[in-house]
Amino acid sequence: MSLNRTLWLLTTLLAALWMAAAGYAIFFVAPDEATMHAIQRIFYIHVSSAWTAGIAYFVVALGGALYLIKRDPRYDWAALSAGEAGFAFTSVVLITGPIWAKPIWGIWWTWDPRLTWTFVLWLMYAAYLLLGTLVDDKQRRATLRSVYGIFAFVNVPLVWETIRWWRGQHPSPVIGGGTDPKSGLDPTMKAVLFFTWGATLVLFAVLTRQRYRLEVLRGELAALRQQAEDSAASPDAAAGGRPLVESQG
Repeated sequence: MSLNRTLWLLTTLLAALWMAAAGYAIFFVAPDEATMHAIQRIFYIHVSSAWTAGIAYFVVALGGALYLIKRDPRYDWAALSAGEAGFAFTSVVLITGPIWAKPIWGIWWTWDPRLTWTFVLWLMYAAYLLLGTLVDDKQRRATLRSVYGIFAFVNVPLVWETIRWWRGQHPSPVIGGGTDPKSGLDPTMKAVLFFTWGATLVLFAVLTRQRYRLEVLRGELAALRQQAEDSAASPDAAAGGRPLVESQG
C-alpha cells in the first residue's frame, strides 16, 4: 500500500472517530443551556459548519487567484473541490438553523439580516458550481469560475458582520464580538464548540481531497481521450497501422 493511500485512510479514520467523539461531547459533555435546553445542542453543529464553510470559501478564492496567476488546472480543481464541500456545509447551516429556530422563535424562517445573507451566500456558491456545466472550453471555464469564486468570497465577511452591523432576530455573537457581557459562552461549551469545529475541519479535508481526486482522474481520462483522438487522426492510424508504401522486394 502506497504512503499516500495510507495517509488517506488514516485521515478518513481520524475524521470518523473525531466526529463520533464530537457527537458524544455535544450530548454528554456540554452542559445544559438554561433557557433552550436540549435543542440548543444543535448550536455546535450549526456554528462549526458555518465556520468550516467560511474556510472552504477562502480556499475557493485562493485557488482561483492561484489559477489566474499560474494557469495550472490543479488550482481550479482544488477550488472546485473546496467549493462543493463548502456548499454542503452551508446547506447544513440552513437546515439546522430552522430546526433550532422553530421551538425557540416559533417560526421556521424570518428574513433576518444574518439569515438572508447566508441564503444569498448559498445561492452564490450554487451558481459557482453550475458554472462548470455552462462552458465547454476547459480554460475559459476555469477562468470564469476563478474570477467568480474570488468575487463570491466578498459575501463571507458580510455574513460574519451582519449580527454586528444590524440588530435582528438572530442571537448576538457569543464568540468574537459580543457587546452584551452576558453573551459569553460557558468554558465547557466553548471547548466542545472548538472540538466539534476541529472534527468538521478534518471532515472538510477528507471531502475536499476525495473530490479533488475525482477531478484528477477526470483530467487523466481527458488526456487519454485526446491522445487516442490524436493517434486516430495520424496517417499511420488512418492506414490501419500498415506502412504507406509497400515493399516491392
